[in-house]
Order: sequence, then structure tokens, then C-alpha cells
Amino acid sequence: MAINKVAVIGAGVMGSGIAAHVANAGHDVVLLDIVPDGAKKRSELALGAVERMLKTEPAAFMEKRGAKRVTCGNIEDDLNLLADADWIVEAVIEKRDIKQQIYRQIDGVRKAGSIVSSNTSTIPCRDLMDGMDEAFQRDFFITHFFNPPRYMRLLEIVAGENTRAEAIAAVREFADIKLGKGVVDCKDTPGFIANRIGTFWIQAAVVEAFKGTVTVEEADAAIGRALGIPKTGIFGLMDLVGIDLMPLVSKSLYDSVPEDDAYRTLYGEPELILKMIAEGSIGRKGKGGFYRLNKESGKPVKEVIDLSDGTYSTARRPTPDSVRAAKNSPRALFEHGDASSAFAWQVMSSTLCYAADLIPDISDTVVAVDDAMKMGYAWKFGPFELIDRIGTDWLVERLNAENRDVPALLALAAENGGFY
Repeated sequence: MAINKVAVIGAGVMGSGIAAHVANAGHDVVLLDIVPDGAKKRSELALGAVERMLKTEPAAFMEKRGAKRVTCGNIEDDLNLLADADWIVEAVIEKRDIKQQIYRQIDGVRKAGSIVSSNTSTIPCRDLMDGMDEAFQRDFFITHFFNPPRYMRLLEIVAGENTRAEAIAAVREFADIKLGKGVVDCKDTPGFIANRIGTFWIQAAVVEAFKGTVTVEEADAAIGRALGIPKTGIFGLMDLVGIDLMPLVSKSLYDSVPEDDAYRTLYGEPELILKMIAEGSIGRKGKGGFYRLNKESGKPVKEVIDLSDGTYSTARRPTPDSVRAAKNSPRALFEHGDASSAFAWQVMSSTLCYAADLIPDISDTVVAVDDAMKMGYAWKFGPFELIDRIGTDWLVERLNAENRDVPALLALAAENGGFY
């Protein structure tokens, strides 16, 4: 089937971003949300979202005139606008009962064979479809976009037990050709692929940094160029996506992974981060975060937080000796021996072992995992590509020397000369 008209329910950051990118592709899109209490305009949430996207940076619309392709409405008055939609994307709050209520409303107006998907990042497909009509289940699956949808290439697809292949094929083709997405098939497991590994990676870095051996700037410098990771590092990334989102994502993953999952030993909510959130220091969308711009002197001065006491000082932009010496070599970084080197080793070795332990639970192939991390987190190399760059033999030998568990898949790769 061909997809021409798309509808999105939920005009938050993700839903509105998805709608804007569909409009960028030259397709008409309907954007609906609830009617808020005391609203002057019943569709003000959707209308306001489009207005904000016309002003945001980086721009959600390729051209401002693309906003004219978005028809705004609300779910009380305008559900009829879904009647001729070929693909309906649900992007509402991460609560199953609310999502299922929306699905029942959609099912009452949608045309036969129209595709319905959820942008959820935390709720399994099987839970979303529990108790839903079997015909609806055939047309339903998860399409997990990454923020901002215009710029992040990854689209994770999670099929349900009853999802028809034709529906997935139609969205895959549309996402690839019209939206420019790299589609990765994921199993119906907590966090899917990218966020399962990415959340572990961030949490590992937070735990290690709060031990006080490195500063925020040193941590971000260590988790950077030599590893093929964007210069934001960890704390800059948290500022970018929103520090307030981290406890929500972390707790959701903690609650959903198996009891023996390595993530559960890392999980925690540092008091400083909770204090920052309470004060509105949630990153770039707030008053600043781990980094901030102090404009009191009239000239913006970049400052960085001290994790030990929450105070700010002028950012120094240091380049640790290990980072300077390593250049583009991850092994050279790990072998150097200074505090930044030790930090990078602890964070990345734990993350790479975690990724290896998740095969085949989250995916049958290492290629899918590598693709997900490259497109979802902008890593230059996926976890298994990075292991090969480090050297599987060297990695296994060092893990053994530290009396750490070596994942069976990693040991097998070492015996066979690598993953690729």
C-alpha cells in the first residue's frame, strides 16, 4: 500500500517533530492533541506546537511554508480527520492505559487497512496490544523515532506478534525514501536497541564521574574523538537532550529489564542531578545544566559544574594527556594510564561488554546493533565495530587480567579474529 496522508496524535516535542518531518517530505499531515483545561482555542496545543517549530533551532521545517501542510486539531472535535489517513502515529504520554484509550478512538474512525504505530520508547508492543482487537493488532507496530526527527536518522521498528508484513513494508519504504531514515528492526525488549545500550552507557559514565576522579570537562573529553563519539561527550549530551528526561528513562529501563541485568547494578539518581532538575537546571532548554552560559558580566561566559558540590566555575576546555596522546586510537586512550584514560576504560569496557551480552536478546545481528548506535547516538563506530578497532584479543586479555566476566560472544569473536 502507498502512504500519502499521515496523522500524528500528540503534539509534544516528538509528535510535532514527526509531523514537521512528514511535511518536509511533501505530504499532508494531521496533528492532534487534547483540549487543555481553560483553553482559549480548543486546538491550541497543536497550533502552539507548529508556531514553536517555526522558531526552534535547529529548524524542524526545511522551509517555513512546509508548516502549511500541517492541519491542526484536537481529539475531541477532529478525529474525523483521521478517516483518510494511511498512517497514524501515536506519540502521547508513556502510559499504556492512555495509549490504549487513544487506539480505541482511532479504531472507530480509521479506514480499513490504515497503519497505526506508536512512538513509544519504553512500553513493549505486546503490552500495548494486550486486550486490543485482533484486526487492529494486524495493522499495529512500534515506530520509534529519535529526537529531533528531522536530523536523527534512526527509526527503530518493533513488530507485534500479529503485525502483517505488508504494513511494516509500507512504513519501511516511506521512512527510507521519503523521510531519509535508516530503519533497524528490533526485538520487543526493554529500550529496544539504541536506548537499551545508550542509557546504560550514560548511566555508567555518571556513576564513574561522581566518584570524583575526573571533572565534567575531562569526562567529556575522554569520551570523545578517540572513540568516534561526538564532542558533546556524556554530560554535554545530557544537557542537549534534557537532564529532566534521564531519571524517567533510567527508571523505566530499571523497572523493565530482567533482575539479573547489569543495568540494575548501575541504576541510581544522584542527589545533585535531582537538585538540578528541581531548580530548572535541566540543560539547554532550561537555565543551563552541567554547562551554562553566565551573562552577568554582559559577555557570555561558559561555566561548568563541580559534581562534588554543585558550584560553577569558568570552563577551561582541557585536553587530558591521554586524549592528546591517543588521537584517534581507542586502545592508546585506554593504555595511557591517567585519570581520564581510566574513566574512559571503565565506561566503555562496561558498555561494550553489556552490548555483547545482549545478543541475541535484542537483535540477532551485531550489524543491527552497530547501525542503531551510529544512527541513534551519532557514534562513528557501533559497539562491535569499536571492539574490532580496539582489538578483540587485547580486550579479552585485559578483562581477564582484571578478573572481569568476558561475554561468550566476545570470547568467540576473539577466537575468530573479530566481529567483522
